[in-house]
Amino acid sequence: MSKEKIVVKLPTKTIYLDGDKIIKLFDESYSKADILNEALNQARVEDTGINAPHICEVTKIDGKWAIIMNYIPGKTLAQLMSENPEKEDEYLEKFVDLQMYVHTFRSPLLNKLRDKMDRKIDQTELDSATKYELHTRLSGMMPRTKLCHGDFNPSNVIVTPDGEYYIVDWAHATQGNAGADVARTYLLFVLAGKNEFAEKYVNLFCEKSGMPRKYIQAWLPIVAASQSVKGKPEERETLIQWASVAEYI
Repeated sequence: MSKEKIVVKLPTKTIYLDGDKIIKLFDESYSKADILNEALNQARVEDTGINAPHICEVTKIDGKWAIIMNYIPGKTLAQLMSENPEKEDEYLEKFVDLQMYVHTFRSPLLNKLRDKMDRKIDQTELDSATKYELHTRLSGMMPRTKLCHGDFNPSNVIVTPDGEYYIVDWAHATQGNAGADVARTYLLFVLAGKNEFAEKYVNLFCEKSGMPRKYIQAWLPIVAASQSVKGKPEERETLIQWASVAEYI
């Protein structure tokens, strides 16, 4: 494996380009179960036919676990938005269309979003009364089986030179309510300090999909609680505050 070309370096993993392959190399602190589950998620998403990288191999390199997949050339939607601010609305519309497209698929062997959220709520630092309220809210949500990406943001959409769109990083994929997936994306924009963009995104999604905004708002405390468990330390206090609020207007 060539380690000369680093694509992305993160605290717990490094992504390399090696010829026509991408190598995601995890450090020793990363859970073996999480790595294998990520590869399994990706393989199950492949079966749906969505444009996504294909898993080539799960192996160990220099004693560290690695997932190897085919390389998708191009730029991320985040890069294109940054380079062409005058086209932001056009790119946002495509972004929303892609997320709605993902939600049309089913992958019945994926973990259930509801089960994941229940587990994450129990793992938070929230008091027992808030946990109970979140569990109660979650149990009242309409059960759904839509494919949910779980980390849908412009950095995870690659646009190839010939204009094809690919969606990457399916580590958090589940089957469940699209409202939770949208709430997660909205929260990502807010945590990045892009409040105005977050509002534009959620309003456009609601307009195009017909989903009531209050339905997405109902998911926000649940999604914030889930994200607080393994989220960035600098975001944890904000996420805990979001998780503790009963309603968002």
